[in-house]
Amino acid sequence: MTNIDTIISWLSDKLKNAGAFCLTAMMLITCVDVVGRFFNTPILGAVEFVGFFFTLTTAFALPYTHQMDAHIGVELVVTMLPQKHQELLRLITTLTSFLLFCLVTWRMTIYADTIHQSGEVSMTLKLPEYVIIYVVALCFLVFSLILIQDVLKLIKKSKSA
Repeated sequence: MTNIDTIISWLSDKLKNAGAFCLTAMMLITCVDVVGRFFNTPILGAVEFVGFFFTLTTAFALPYTHQMDAHIGVELVVTMLPQKHQELLRLITTLTSFLLFCLVTWRMTIYADTIHQSGEVSMTLKLPEYVIIYVVALCFLVFSLILIQDVLKLIKKSKSA
């Protein structure tokens, strides 16, 4: 494992931990808000917090989930292909995913900058939304790095076969 692989794995692990924190925070806020509503004192902005934490949980989990190959896939047709064709198809889909997520990362960064310059904030709590968008873009960048790692591994594997 090279230094870059180690750094990407470390980043992915830290993002996974941040996702676990956000999931826990989302659960706690929801529980406290429900109990608070029972006593007629709900949490102001609970829906916003839960929405932000949900977005962050999903984005933080994406790189680690891909690294662990834990995504759900339907490969009924692919498994009928010869091994060489399966590997080629995996290379093409991974490379396409890499290009797509690079594009998404770039556009999200531009969007976050636009939101930042316009001064747009959340409705109830007036929190800056651009921060969440930048963090999601960062998660997609780490995901893109993992994808390019996979592409390079697949190319190396195909050359050695």
